[in-house]
Amino acid sequence: MPERHPRRWLILGVLCLSLLVVVVDNMVLNIAIPSLIVDLGASSTDIQWIIDAYILVFAGLLLTAGSLSDRHGRRLGLVFGLIVFGSASILATICQTPGQLIAARGLMGAGAAFLMPGTLSILTTVFDDSERKKAIAIWSSVLMLGALGAPTLGGLLLEHFWWGSVFLLNIPIAILGIIAALVIIPESRGPASRPDLVGAVTSMLGMTALVWGIINAPGHGWSSARTLGGFAVAAVALTAFAVWERRTDEPMLPLTLFRNRNFAGASLSIVLLGFSAGGIVLALTQYLQFVLGYEPLKAGLAFIPMLVTAMAFNGVGVVVDKRFGARVALGAGLLLMAGGFGVLASLSSGDGYPTLAAALVLIGAGQGTAVPAAVGTLLGALPPERAGVGSAVNDTVQQVGTALSVAVLGAVLTAAYRSAMPDDAPVPARESIGDALNLAATTGDNALARLAQDAFVDAFSITALVGVVGGIVAAVVATAILRPRPEVAPTDSNVRTNMVG
Repeated sequence: MPERHPRRWLILGVLCLSLLVVVVDNMVLNIAIPSLIVDLGASSTDIQWIIDAYILVFAGLLLTAGSLSDRHGRRLGLVFGLIVFGSASILATICQTPGQLIAARGLMGAGAAFLMPGTLSILTTVFDDSERKKAIAIWSSVLMLGALGAPTLGGLLLEHFWWGSVFLLNIPIAILGIIAALVIIPESRGPASRPDLVGAVTSMLGMTALVWGIINAPGHGWSSARTLGGFAVAAVALTAFAVWERRTDEPMLPLTLFRNRNFAGASLSIVLLGFSAGGIVLALTQYLQFVLGYEPLKAGLAFIPMLVTAMAFNGVGVVVDKRFGARVALGAGLLLMAGGFGVLASLSSGDGYPTLAAALVLIGAGQGTAVPAAVGTLLGALPPERAGVGSAVNDTVQQVGTALSVAVLGAVLTAAYRSAMPDDAPVPARESIGDALNLAATTGDNALARLAQDAFVDAFSITALVGVVGGIVAAVVATAILRPRPEVAPTDSNVRTNMVG
């Protein structure tokens, strides 16, 4: 058994600090959406692209970024990601138009594509099987703590400064992460291999086209030329990627990894987990501010029950995993999440925050229980020399699930809202609740505002039902596919990960 790295827990702290920039940014962005609509003049389409530009670039680059990190150094990939993400955050603070902010968010996605798999791949190399899921639980809890504080800080900034100030939070964290990574984290890389240029190009084209098709579906229709064109390009490119990876001597992503039931099952469960939760958070932010009338700071604090519960249940998830196995922990967590979505589906116009808080507690408990089991199982099935690209698979499938969630649940929410609004309502008011409330404020039509709020609650309840189904299906998949006990990752005794420093 190889000797454990003596600084592994300190390294874990640096990895958590590095990934905080992504957590802080995404949480703060959700809180800032109403401010972007009012102050930057962003339309509903602009808001969707501010979110999706990040996902599009991130998902397209992940596999290539993970492979490059394996080849050239995982610490180097992490530091490069922090530099790009921090620089893009500076640009975001000075944007004057929605289009400029969309471009800055795309650049953030490029930085995150190197940053996120870098943290998980380094974690995989410094922690062995006996400690990995515990480390992931701590990693997840610290990130939840960051997510807990980010909305509060973001809300304070939004109440006293302009919307761009929320991106300032990323900059000092990125600087600290870069310094700490260079001082504390050892460099690691896989065995030297030839660059897989064909695999890189086909994977980037295929994943970008896939996410492009998904995010265009709500606005243009699932049968539109833009949507079908994206899916067609994705099908061709990803098929070419799979054929090439099977035939080349040094593949970027060995497809034999997916023969491992734990790796394949955890990957599929993470897709469904992302699908269940991704679009709900966006709808929740609008519910808190547009329906309950919360200010940005109060809306951020409203997520505390979910985040605190998730932190507490990370430890519970590790205990359940160790005692009963990953599929029990993952299945139980997903069913808890489905129960939380069920409570959200029961919301009515007369309900206040207590009902919502109960749903958030269930969702947080489910996330805390499921995430260490899912991520730990996937990473545990990886050979050490593939830690970077394998970790990128985790992030890729999660982003695909999130993109599907934003597209599908966003389309369901929009369609249900329009259906709930009466036909004689003004056309702008039928487009979105934000437009309806702006029109009501301009004309002093309180009845229109109340009508829009009631319609949104009805639409939100219908959308939450999709999350219920997704959670149940994911639980069934986890139970059916994952093996009762983790498999030992196939490794070549002659190949060792090269650790420097």
